[in-house]
Amino acid sequence: MIPVVALEIGTSKTVALVGEMREDGSLMITGRGEHPSAGVKKGEITDPEGAANGAKKALMDAENGANVDINEVVLAITGGHIRSSVYNGTAPVCAPDGTICEDDMEEVQELARAVSLPADRDMIHTINQRYSVDDHEPVENPEGMVGAKLSLDILGFHGVRSILMTAHRTVERIQMAVQDTVFSGLAAALSVLTPEQKRSGAVVIDLGAGTTDYVAYAGGVIACGGSLAVGGDHVTNDIMLAFNIPQIRAEKIKKEHGRALVSDHVEPPRLSLPAELGFPVNVVNLRSLHVVVHARMEETLLKIRRRLEEVDVLSRLGGGVYLTGGGANMKDITELATSVLGVPCFVGRPRHVLSLKKGVDGPEYATCCGLLEYTFRTRDPQSDEPKSILGSLMKTLLGRR
Repeated sequence: MIPVVALEIGTSKTVALVGEMREDGSLMITGRGEHPSAGVKKGEITDPEGAANGAKKALMDAENGANVDINEVVLAITGGHIRSSVYNGTAPVCAPDGTICEDDMEEVQELARAVSLPADRDMIHTINQRYSVDDHEPVENPEGMVGAKLSLDILGFHGVRSILMTAHRTVERIQMAVQDTVFSGLAAALSVLTPEQKRSGAVVIDLGAGTTDYVAYAGGVIACGGSLAVGGDHVTNDIMLAFNIPQIRAEKIKKEHGRALVSDHVEPPRLSLPAELGFPVNVVNLRSLHVVVHARMEETLLKIRRRLEEVDVLSRLGGGVYLTGGGANMKDITELATSVLGVPCFVGRPRHVLSLKKGVDGPEYATCCGLLEYTFRTRDPQSDEPKSILGSLMKTLLGRR
């Protein structure tokens, strides 16, 4: 297969990965590029020129590392505007004897996907959840069954059209074509979860700088997903305001000393900060720092919990919760998430990834690795052209491989 290029224009940094799929199903990362992002706020591009410059530099580094010419990318999309909804299609069975065939399945898929969204929104993904025959128990594959009518539930991910178009136009500014657009949370889940975890029920929460994405599997299907316009940058901003320090220093303190849980005994108890232009000498009480970090992270996780409760997912998570993104590196974050969600939580890392570059197996690379897997799973191996999402990708999404 020819290489695929994944591009994630994040709030804090832009990442580009070049990957190839090996015969054993593993991903070989042959090129990587990273550059600080500009013109991105809460996952949405607010300055296309600034964002395009960062993407161009990241892609150039990835191109040089892989020794390939890049002219198209698979683009991650995120932001609080992304929502998921369940839609239904129902159609009578065509055959006189009531035997369900592939044509019946295709018809009900088309009906389920004939969604009337608000004028300002576009569909990003539609994913099969479950079929049912004559309103009986859900089935995975109804072909060959007998009934009078066939129904299908699908999960649709959709976003604001203008935001999606801005992301595309930003990439096009640097003479790159967008091969496909993938919701970041879905990409992270594809990269991290095993088939058994998907079947058992699991959630992936991607803790980014400007957004927090999530995708939940329950009952053998993707039950829900979405994005919150809150992330690690909000923690940094809280620290900056609480201790009257510049943003760059607040970010550094968060990474080096931040913890998601608060302890009565912290060693050392204080951190001395030298004077900076416009900022006097300062002393940060580290327990107070942990209180600030804890408050924001707990609030974010509680919002995720409420969304999962709305679709009755929390009681069906035998596979646990997996944290990805840069925020997954925060100390005590899995312990806090376990406490808030009431389910065992772990750091999620890309599976089956090999690399000529060190470090791409960290949780912060889950989305880009997932973009690569998404593309390879939807590509026809004979022609290198994309194929139907109902093929091998559906098996990957629903935990059958």
